[in-house]
Amino acid sequence: MLGLWAAAAFFLGIHLIVSGTRLRDRIVALTGEWVYLGLFSAASAGGILWLAIAYNEALMEPNRLYWVAPAWLAHLAPLFMLIAFLFAVTGLTTPNPTAFRSERFIQNGDARPKGVVHITRHPFLWGVMIWATVHIVVNGDKASIIFFGTFLLLAALGTLSIDEKRRRMLGDQWDAFARLTSNVPFAAILAGRTRFRFTEDAWWRILASFIAFSLVLCGHLWLFGVSPIPGWQPY
Repeated sequence: MLGLWAAAAFFLGIHLIVSGTRLRDRIVALTGEWVYLGLFSAASAGGILWLAIAYNEALMEPNRLYWVAPAWLAHLAPLFMLIAFLFAVTGLTTPNPTAFRSERFIQNGDARPKGVVHITRHPFLWGVMIWATVHIVVNGDKASIIFFGTFLLLAALGTLSIDEKRRRMLGDQWDAFARLTSNVPFAAILAGRTRFRFTEDAWWRILASFIAFSLVLCGHLWLFGVSPIPGWQPY
């Protein structure tokens, strides 16, 4: 279990202490943007691999079970996972100034949100948060809480970190965009600051979400050795 704790600390550290602070700006000033991105991408990939290996090892060790999810909740989990995929996939494919190197969507003078960004300006990260929460609640063991909790914490704090970085970079342009959106899903809509509108190409993003969800649902047993629905054997 110590290996899993160490992997979690490393993965959170490189994002929250380096990428999520002004330390990143200082490193970029010394190394250049592309060198930094290459090093950070390598460190992130290595961190995820370390986390996955450490998690599998922790499952083989004494692993305290804090609760057992009721059967009805385990059967509802795929529905919540579908919501997570809808947020994540549509979020990845919708133009959004909070996405990686996408500041141009504000810098070109168009601060209007598009598609799922009306719901939250961080759709992908909210998809990660839903995914992680579902796995924590359904599993209930210490190793799963550490592993999935790492991604839950990083995604939640990441929304705040990205907002701060964009505010430093874009100033008033960011403020104009932020007034029309919200971090918490549906908050800007309920406050009357924006109104959700389907874009003309929204259909393929939603279709891609269902396809990705279906592939993971059917392949979950083969990929991870656990059926996503209790008692279901897809093959």
